[in-house]
Amino acid sequence: MQTTLEKKLNQLPLELQNEVEDFVSFLITKKTHGKQKKLRLSWAGGLEKFHNQFTSLELQKKSLEWWGK
Repeated sequence: MQTTLEKKLNQLPLELQNEVEDFVSFLITKKTHGKQKKLRLSWAGGLEKFHNQFTSLELQKKSLEWWGK
């Protein structure tokens, strides 16, 4: 026996069913990642020693360069 959600999903064209599936996958990923990862600020102040040598924009560009991006 199909649930109400399955019935509604089956009424959609295949293209929209795929979109629904993608969205559900996104929600699952969002839920699991939110519990596993917390924002770390251990890097804060890591470039402070360069504040007299570079502007903030230059530091941003330099950090990307140092990280190989």
